[in-house]
Amino acid sequence: MLPIKDNNPTTLTPWVTWGLIAVNIAVFVMTLSLGHRGMFRANIEFGAIPAVLFGNVDLPPELSVFPPGYAFLTIFTAMFMHGGWMHVAGNMLYLWVFGNNVEDAMGHWRFLAFYLLCGVAAALGHAVADTTSQIPMIGASGALAGVLGAYFLLFPKARVLVWFFWVLIFYVPAVVVLGFWIGMQVINLSTGVNDGVAWAAHVAGFATGLLLIPFFKYRHVPLWQGGPKQQPVFGVYRPGRQRANADGSSPQFGFNTPPWAAAYEREKAERRDTRRGFKPGTSPTSQNTAPNSAENWTWQPGSTIYGHDHSKPDAARPTQHSTASDPSHPARPARPWGEPPSPPATGAAANTDGKAGATKPARHGIGVPGVPRRPRSGLRPRRNGDDTDT
Repeated sequence: MLPIKDNNPTTLTPWVTWGLIAVNIAVFVMTLSLGHRGMFRANIEFGAIPAVLFGNVDLPPELSVFPPGYAFLTIFTAMFMHGGWMHVAGNMLYLWVFGNNVEDAMGHWRFLAFYLLCGVAAALGHAVADTTSQIPMIGASGALAGVLGAYFLLFPKARVLVWFFWVLIFYVPAVVVLGFWIGMQVINLSTGVNDGVAWAAHVAGFATGLLLIPFFKYRHVPLWQGGPKQQPVFGVYRPGRQRANADGSSPQFGFNTPPWAAAYEREKAERRDTRRGFKPGTSPTSQNTAPNSAENWTWQPGSTIYGHDHSKPDAARPTQHSTASDPSHPARPARPWGEPPSPPATGAAANTDGKAGATKPARHGIGVPGVPRRPRSGLRPRRNGDDTDT
């Protein structure tokens, strides 16, 4: 599974993650400019060689860039060395997708220390597996494995868009993506696959990330978090009606809506809003603005669409009822689609309340202007002179 992105937002700018990606790419470009022989020499000089780390062999003076006794520094330099474009691109892609959220959970400097510690543990895990190996280990995958282990405990239910076997693209929970990844590392390590990949470093780095994340994360950040609640955890796309906005219009489309489904959903929303009396607007916060409005009207707590608004009058909005002419009803903001249409009069007393000159307001369906409300089941319609339903 090749991750493309996740749906997990952050609260801070991941400067350390971006810096690590930039340094890794810059170092790789520098070594690539040395040519094939120069790149091979640099891997020996700056790579972590298990036999050298444990003192079993010594590098020739012409290949040793650190003073005697400081060969352990190659553990840190090896984290920024890579053997090819696919090597560096794969590692940086994983760091780009998962690193920012882990950095967000612990802060910049803690994340840098966490990253380096996981890289050290991964290099030592690889070296302990074979202390006589004279093959240099390079790559950021050991430190990156620690970041994946931290993400595994922090955000297992976050949705990750993956490219599965280079054919299918769909969302899956992070616990599935990372569980599949670490499972492959364990299987390859246990079966003794020898294809030039440091499987032991990956497993050691991942285990270190699992162990260290409770001590590095902020106290208010819980473990085993879920993704955004308004989105399904698993699946490619689930069409259907979404919860409407406060003004009754259709909501904005989420970024998780696939492009091939966005046009279909937008067409359905426009038809639904047309039936409700809305039309598409230009407001950046809403796709719909009510017609017959002299200004952009936005629903606020306390505002009413039908009936009288007994909140304090707002001098900035045009009013339809004056407090001077009708002291019992304070001023209210203009209805977004104008006054509701009056029903046709069928008689002199067709719309009276049993009192001379008293006219009852027109009754409408909730949220649909001009649609009469049907009587409730089992109750007779209200008649002239009735004050309550019976």
